[in-house]
Amino acid sequence: MPPIVKLRVGVVLLGFAAVVAPNALAQRTMRPVIRGESYAVSSRKPQASQAAERILRAGGNAFDAAVAGQAALSVTDPASNGVGGDAFILVYDAKTEKVYSVNAGGWSPKLATIEWYRKNNDGKIPADDSLLSATVPTSVDAWYTVLSRWGTMSFAEVLRPAIELADGFPLSEGLAGQIGGRKEGNRTLVVGDRDVTTEIAPVVGNSKLRRYPTSEKVYFPNGEPGTAGEVFSNPDLARTLRKLVEAEDNNAGKGREVALKAARDRFYKGDIARTMATFSEANGGLFRYEDFADFSVKVEDPVSINYRGYEVYKNPSANQGPSEIFTLNLLRGFDLKKMGHNSADYIHTFVESLKLAFADREMYLADMDFIKIPFPQLLTESYGARRRALIDPKKASYEFRPGIPDGVSTSNRPRFKIPISADADHEGDTSYVAVIDKERNAVSWTPSLHSGWGSGIVLADLGFMLNCRGDYFWLQEGHPNALLPHKRPRSTLTPTLILKDGKPFMAVGSPGGDDQCMRIMQTFLNVVEFDMNIQAAIEAPRATTNGFPSSVFPHAMTPGHLAVESRVAPEVIEELKRRGHHVEVRGAWSMNATSAIVVDPKTGVLSAGADIRGDNYALAW
Repeated sequence: MPPIVKLRVGVVLLGFAAVVAPNALAQRTMRPVIRGESYAVSSRKPQASQAAERILRAGGNAFDAAVAGQAALSVTDPASNGVGGDAFILVYDAKTEKVYSVNAGGWSPKLATIEWYRKNNDGKIPADDSLLSATVPTSVDAWYTVLSRWGTMSFAEVLRPAIELADGFPLSEGLAGQIGGRKEGNRTLVVGDRDVTTEIAPVVGNSKLRRYPTSEKVYFPNGEPGTAGEVFSNPDLARTLRKLVEAEDNNAGKGREVALKAARDRFYKGDIARTMATFSEANGGLFRYEDFADFSVKVEDPVSINYRGYEVYKNPSANQGPSEIFTLNLLRGFDLKKMGHNSADYIHTFVESLKLAFADREMYLADMDFIKIPFPQLLTESYGARRRALIDPKKASYEFRPGIPDGVSTSNRPRFKIPISADADHEGDTSYVAVIDKERNAVSWTPSLHSGWGSGIVLADLGFMLNCRGDYFWLQEGHPNALLPHKRPRSTLTPTLILKDGKPFMAVGSPGGDDQCMRIMQTFLNVVEFDMNIQAAIEAPRATTNGFPSSVFPHAMTPGHLAVESRVAPEVIEELKRRGHHVEVRGAWSMNATSAIVVDPKTGVLSAGADIRGDNYALAW
C-alpha cells in the first residue's frame, strides 16, 4: 500500500477515535507522548526545543532554558516572532510556590493618537503592515526580566544557540514556504444553504517582504527565496545579538545583575535604540528614541479561576487571556463529559459560551494602566450562572451580548460600533515555548509578531522587524482598547499555566490570534473532561468561531460563524447547521499548532505533546 494511503487510513482511525470515545483507541496518536522525570520542553520549532534542552543539560533552570528557547524561536520562526516582537509569559517559581505574570506587551509611540491617524492615515491603522502598525519591541526586556528575577545564567550562555542559528541553519519546508509566500489547500464555506469548496491558489514570492528593501536584503539575499534544506543565515541579526553579549562582557566585573542590565540597556537606551529611532523617523514611523528608552516590561499578579479542582492562571492586563477563564466560569456549570467529546451539544455549548465571554472581553479587558478591570465581579459563580442562562441549547446566537456584573457601574459603560463582515480577520501568527524543570519551575511563554512577518519591515541593518500589534487598537474614543500614547493594545497572546493542589499541572499555548483561547481550552478540556493524554488532546479535531469582534482592525464580527475541522462527524456538522450555526468546514488538520506539558499529580512524570499541524517539537528526560 503506498504511504499516502496508509496516512489516510491513520487519519480516519484517529478522527473516529477522538470523536466517538476518548478511550484506549483515542490515545493512538500521530506522534508519541514524550515523557520524562527530570525535565520537559515543547515549542514551535525543533531547534528551539533543542536550545532549551541544551541549557537544562548544562545546569540551567527552566527560566534560563525558556529564554534560550525563545531566542532560538526568534531566529528559526521569524514569520511568527522575533527580537522586534512582543510576548506574554506565565512562570511558576518553585521557591516561592507562586505564579507570576510577565507583561511583555509593547506600548504605542508617544506620537500615536486617534487624531493623528484621522488626519494622516484616513482614520485607519494599516493591518499587519508598516511601522504605523507597530508597538515597541519587548523580547530583549522579557529575556532580561526572566533571567534577572528567576534565572541563573548569563546572556552569553542563553543566547549562544540563537547566535549559532543566526549564523546559519537549514530551512524547513514550512519556513521556506513562508518566505516564498506559498500556500496550499482548500476549505469549505457555507454560503446561504450551500456548501462551497474554495481552493487557495499557490502564491510564489512574499510581496510583504519584497515591499521593503531592508527586508528583501535579509530574506531574498540572492533575489529568490531559499528552498527547504538550503542553509539560511541572518548575519545582521547575529551581530545584533552579539552586541548584547558584548555589553554584558564589558560589565562582567560589576556583577551578574549589572551585566545583564547593561545588555538590556544597550538595546533600549544605547546604539540599537538610536538606530531604531533614526530608521523610524526617516521612514514615516512615529517611534522616537524616548519610546524605547522609557519602556519596561511589567511583572504582575495573574488572574485565575478554579475549574473542577484545577487552578487556571492567565495574564490580567492588555491581554485577552481572562476571556478564557470567563468561558470556563460558564462551562463549569455544564456536564461536558456527559455531552460527549465533539458532540453537537458539546460544540454548541462551548461556542455559545465563548461568544458571551468574548463579548465581556470587548467590554472590560484592556491595559490596566488605563482602565480598571472588575475581575472579582466577572469571575463569581453567580455571574457565571446568570450568563450561562442566556444560552439556548438548540439555537445559535447572532448577537453581541456583554454582561453587567453585580456591583459594576453602568454610568460610564463604553459605547462603540461593531462592524459586521462575512470575512472578519481573526487570525494571527505566533510562537510558543513551554519548559518545566526538575525542581518543577514552569514557564509558559507566548512570543509573537502578531500577523505573519509582523510590520514586514526590517529595521535598518539590525536583522529584525517590528511586530504589528498596534492594529489591535480601536480608533473609537470610549472603547477600553482605544489608542492612546504609550498604551499597550489588548493582545491575543495568551499562555496558560494550570496548577493542581498548588503544583504545576499543565503549561500550554498556541498561535492563532483570537483562536488561541479556544485551542488552549479545548486541549485542557480534552485532558480533564475526556481523559485524553496530552498528545491525543492536541491532535483531536477542533472547533472555533468568529462570532465576536475581531482583535484585528477594523474589528468586525461574523454573526453565527462556526468553523470545524473536517474530522468532526458529518452528523454533528448537520445538527450544528440545524441549530443555526453557519458552519465552515476546514481541512482535517488545519486549526491548531499547540505545544503543552502535563505533570502527573500522582507520579510526577512529565508528558510533553507537540502538534503535527506545525513544526512543533517536544523533548523530555
